[in-house]
Amino acid sequence: MAKTAALSLAIVLAAASLAAQRGSAVTADAKAAAFAKPAADNMTLTAVEGVKVGSVTLSGRPTGCTAILFKEGTTGGVDVRGGAPGTRETDLLNPVNNVQIVNAISLAGGSAFGLDAASGVMKWLDEKNIGYPVGAAGVVPIVPAAILFDLGFGGDPRIRPGADCGYQAAGLASEAPVQEGNVGAGAGATVGKSGGGGRPSTGSGQAPGGGPMKAGIGSAAIKLPNGLVVAALVAVNAVGDIIDPWTGQVVAGARGADGKLSDARKMLRGAGVSEGRAGENTTIGLVVTNAKLTKVQAQKMAQMAHDGYARAISPVHTPGDGDTIFSAATGTWDGTASYGQIGSLAAEVMADAIVRAATQATASNGLPSARDLGTVPARLRR
Repeated sequence: MAKTAALSLAIVLAAASLAAQRGSAVTADAKAAAFAKPAADNMTLTAVEGVKVGSVTLSGRPTGCTAILFKEGTTGGVDVRGGAPGTRETDLLNPVNNVQIVNAISLAGGSAFGLDAASGVMKWLDEKNIGYPVGAAGVVPIVPAAILFDLGFGGDPRIRPGADCGYQAAGLASEAPVQEGNVGAGAGATVGKSGGGGRPSTGSGQAPGGGPMKAGIGSAAIKLPNGLVVAALVAVNAVGDIIDPWTGQVVAGARGADGKLSDARKMLRGAGVSEGRAGENTTIGLVVTNAKLTKVQAQKMAQMAHDGYARAISPVHTPGDGDTIFSAATGTWDGTASYGQIGSLAAEVMADAIVRAATQATASNGLPSARDLGTVPARLRR
């Protein structure tokens, strides 16, 4: 009996020691893990409490990456609709799979090369001991990622975001209002490739006879009086045109030989439109809420947010697009709302963010923006 008691005590002490080791292994850096309350006038993705965003734009060519960091315990989801996606760790977000949280999301240019940016975000989080706890081994940061194709725009295609870009973006992430336009993952983003000719090249950009237009990153938020917040961030590099869903006006897109907007919807019913070469397009983004959602509900939120793509991009989800939407729920709001309502708001705010991606962009490498054509909707003019 004495031997049994001694053995039991030894087991208990060993377990306690291992638990202590595990506890110390997953103690996050307090400063890095802290999230300040958003400013009252913030109407971008960081209007959701528990979210930080940082972007890095490379100097050698218009391209870059954007890192979105989340508070501990944030639930994630994803929905991919385009025919040519470039993604990482999306299977992990499937509700049937084990891990329930997401620590960060990486968005980048550079085609599949840009997926390396997520490794840099992981490295930064690992150094801060932020991630999925794996016992005495420490943590494994959960960082799903998506990329868009911008290799043919504005210079040497060998210049593309890598792990160093993601690491820097994570280090710059803050609760400040999101920087929009020609930055981060949207630095090399263009729209209106459905017109065929005039595709951006590795030279100065625009070929004679119209062509695409410049877009970038856009972000928007919807805040309800009860405290619910739903927000979106998106890098728009679409095959199609950008449409203002409030008016049906084409904001940016394919241009004819006269440099004016052609309207892909009319082209589709006439001579037809080009789909662009597979992988050379893609709209990537995320929707986030401060509500508490399960992994299943977060995925439904991402699915419903694709309606925002359909309202603000035409055509969309083509074989040449890799359209992807991530979702996240920080659970920092104590109120209750149906996840159907949250998904509906996600579609609305995503459409708003897409229009902003076109209106906040500026001309680059021979391609004009909506500001140059005077097509910015009146409600968004400054």
